[in-house]
Order: sequence, then C-alpha cells, then structure tokens
Amino acid sequence: MKLNRKEFLQTVGFAGTALAVGGFGALDVFAQNDRGGTPDLVAVMGGEPDFMFQKAIESLGGMGRFVKRGNKVVIKPNIGWDKTPEMAANTNPILVGEMVKQALAAGASEVVVFDLTVNEWRRCYENSGIEAVAKDAGAKMLPANDERYFKEVKLPQGKKLKSAKFHEALLACDVWFNVPILKVHGGTRMTIAMKNYMGIIWDRRIFHSTDLQQCIADVCTWSKKPALNVVDAYRIMKANGPQGRSEADAVLVKALLVSPDIVAVDTASTKLAQQFTNITVDDVTHIGKGQDLKLGTTNIDSLNIKRIKV
Repeated sequence: MKLNRKEFLQTVGFAGTALAVGGFGALDVFAQNDRGGTPDLVAVMGGEPDFMFQKAIESLGGMGRFVKRGNKVVIKPNIGWDKTPEMAANTNPILVGEMVKQALAAGASEVVVFDLTVNEWRRCYENSGIEAVAKDAGAKMLPANDERYFKEVKLPQGKKLKSAKFHEALLACDVWFNVPILKVHGGTRMTIAMKNYMGIIWDRRIFHSTDLQQCIADVCTWSKKPALNVVDAYRIMKANGPQGRSEADAVLVKALLVSPDIVAVDTASTKLAQQFTNITVDDVTHIGKGQDLKLGTTNIDSLNIKRIKV
C-alpha cells in the first residue's frame, strides 16, 4: 500500500523531519521496535554522515565497546570506483573519517583503510575523497592492487566457495568494520554489506564463474566477522549501479543503518532502497542464502530495532 507524504512521515515517526526525498511508501525497516537495552539494529535518519554515526554508536554502547586500547583496526569501505561522492558509487568519506576518529579515540593503536578497487586504485582512493579524509583523521591507506597482499584462508562452511585469499591487513587486525554504501548492482541487484566482502579478497573472478550469489554468502562465513556493518545510505544509487552514469542516478536520503547482523542489515537496507528501486529482498538472493548459512536473520521484525531522528 502506498502512503502519501504525511501518512508516510507519521508511520515511520519522522514527522517534522526535512527529508531530502519526497513521499514514498512506508519504510517498515524504521518501524519502532525498541525493547530497551542494546539494540540489534540502529536506523538513523535526517543528519550528516558523521553525526548519524555518532548517534548510532552511542546507542550501541560507544566505540569503546568494540575497540579496545591497543587494538589494530581495519575500516573497509567501498572505494571501488573512480567517482566523486555525489555519484554515490563509494562510501561517503565523511562517514569513514568519523569512524577513524572514533576508533583512535577509543584507543586503537592503528587504523587501516583499504579496498580492492575495480578502477585504478590511486584514482579511486583520491577521487572518492576517502584517502584525504581518512589520512587527515589519522588512518593509514593501504593498497590492495597486488596478489602478494593476500593470503589464502579456508572456508569450511562454504557451500561452493571453500577458500579465498583475504587481505593481510584483515588477517592481522584485532577488529574490523564493514562499511558499504547502499546501491543497486547489475549482477546481484543490490550491493550492501555482504557484497562488500568482495573488496577484501583477491580471487573474486571465481565468484562470477561459479555461482555469484552463493559465493557471496559463502565468503561471509569467514570466522573473523566484522564488529559492525555500517551501511551508508546518505545517498543511495538507485539506477545504473554499481558505478552510475551521472548524479541523477543517486537520491539523497540521509540515512544510516548499523548492525552486527550482516543478513539483517542487508535486509533492512534493501527494504529502505525498495522505495526507489522496486527491488525486493527476495530479488537479492545472497541475503536468503546468508540466512540459510546461519549468518543472521531476514526476519527483522523479530529484532530489537532502535530508530533515531536527527
């Protein structure tokens, strides 16, 4: 059922918020289901990327709950494309910078940021805006353009993908954060947290030649799970993903979704994006395959969800 703008705002509890989009259907992902205590998923809407992360991490107990003094931390955004932030092809640099600052403030001994890019990696790092902001915040930017940076790891729980070569920074770190941007994708329909794993491994061509959707789920069975999956939905790419053709392919939503449950956050994010893409969770089959592998739940109504209006 489609709602008009007033009904939509009342339904999700954001009446009075200046949304950057018009009146679309109900965002059930933001339905209040706050049972108190630490939430399973936090949905923030209406602010800038850094402030929304501040509110989200505060509701989850602060960055110190995840990063301990002396920890080596990896923050893994999507930096795959030689595109500016307005295109919504890469994770918002302001979000990445805030996460670096928070990790260092919590006592991290170092914070590393990297991605295995599709376009030439130096241009991606620079033109995404992520390199400058991350370095300014105190992080190290590492390359991922050579197989020598990757080491093979077994994936015994994988159905079709039984091993993969993971970036050495992830193997060496104490904690890592998975920080994708929410956007459409020609091959997988949506690319969010699960798909973002394809930027931490070297041999991803195997995915396309085997079973792309199953391999995405399989690689997420790696035992070293991210502390949090932080989905950047400040701008959503609604067409011509994963790199886009123009700024018209992006819509300004000003949202952020955060959860340790990778299946739940991808489910919630897909439901959010459905307002602009008409792509359902069932269309993104690696999400259901992730639930089959017991990586999380697609039943987000069963979760303790905290929504925050800023």
